[in-house]
Amino acid sequence: MPTADPSIASALLADFDASPTPYHAVATIRAALDAVGFALAEPGTGPVGRWYHADGGALVAWVVSPDHHAASPLRLIGAHTDSPNLRIKPQPDRMGAGAARQLGVEVYGGALLNSWLDRDLGLAGRVVVERADGPDVLLMRDDRPLLRIPQLAIHLDGDIRQQGLKLNAQQHLSPVWGLGDGPTFAEYLAEQVGIPADAILAYDIMAHDLTPAALNGLGDEFLCTARIDNLLSSFLAVRALVAVADGPGEAIPMISLFDHEEVGSVSTTGAASPLLRHQIELVQAGLGSTVADAARARETSLVVSADGAHATHPNYADRHEPDHQITLNGGPVLKINANQRYATDARSGAAFVAACRSAEVPFQRFVNRTDLGCGSTIGPATAGELGIAVIDAGCPQFAMHSARETAGSLDPAWFQAVLEVVLHG
Repeated sequence: MPTADPSIASALLADFDASPTPYHAVATIRAALDAVGFALAEPGTGPVGRWYHADGGALVAWVVSPDHHAASPLRLIGAHTDSPNLRIKPQPDRMGAGAARQLGVEVYGGALLNSWLDRDLGLAGRVVVERADGPDVLLMRDDRPLLRIPQLAIHLDGDIRQQGLKLNAQQHLSPVWGLGDGPTFAEYLAEQVGIPADAILAYDIMAHDLTPAALNGLGDEFLCTARIDNLLSSFLAVRALVAVADGPGEAIPMISLFDHEEVGSVSTTGAASPLLRHQIELVQAGLGSTVADAARARETSLVVSADGAHATHPNYADRHEPDHQITLNGGPVLKINANQRYATDARSGAAFVAACRSAEVPFQRFVNRTDLGCGSTIGPATAGELGIAVIDAGCPQFAMHSARETAGSLDPAWFQAVLEVVLHG
């Protein structure tokens, strides 16, 4: 077994900090790909080379070598760039209790709402502005501690000790960001991007936690940061693709990083869209593939749906399947669900086990308690859209969907090693 190595987790800290939104994550990844010779693909590009296609918070990247041909299979890693958070409403300005300036927010995805309380929050996202030659999309990011959602004092919540914290998303999550008179949100945003307020056509702006990513614990056992679900898998997919780019195997290596997984994947850049299928078709068309060639390629292709897995929580062990204990730093997790909330089946699961053995990496198997519901991933949507066998797997973590999550610092290196084996084909 390879020596446990926290250096990859440590190297990812700056990437997490640079990526407060899906749009910033794609910008971070594009810069990493550009640095090693990947290029933005245009219609008719290629086929041979290192390429990527980017669309908002989504990105598809691939490598085609001179040895690849019309019926070459695909080895693909899928992940997603979005995470549950708080997003600013179109008309957000409001006043509370006379003098408190607040912003209206909408909860995106299944956020653990309590984790957003009493934190320093910044703002980031994209702004569409009007230019003389048409609309232009700008990224913005403000890492000042602008927003805060103060919790009600315990003295004023007589039921909290007996009933626990209860939050209403409409009433209790509007952050404060000033007192008395001040700029509107549109005026603030215009100043941030350097344009007049009336030139703003629309925006996708969200709050983000300002605590930097870090290795925590007495021996740096833990990776703690916002957006582990699922930027960790996204960054590891990129690193794995770069690692095999100089010598891809018989299969064409690809990664697909989708947006909107946390809200069902149904969008132009989600896993239930034709985004990935269209890119695959373009790659295969460049190689002269026929319908029969594409069908032969699908038969031997494989997808890893790379997403976070639930580690067994030491304070809530009863919420987990007792015969499938999952530990941080115990190796990547193969996720299985008989009701197809995860897309793993016996054949694809066997391929994952073989990849782990080839990489000499420990692995774990997760199933949910039978009497509890199960989350899902891009796996089932990808399997249905492409007709290709899918493995659901990922690094174990605590506090999934919190504003700040926890994973093991050793698991990323092991998972990357397995992804490299899969991509190499």
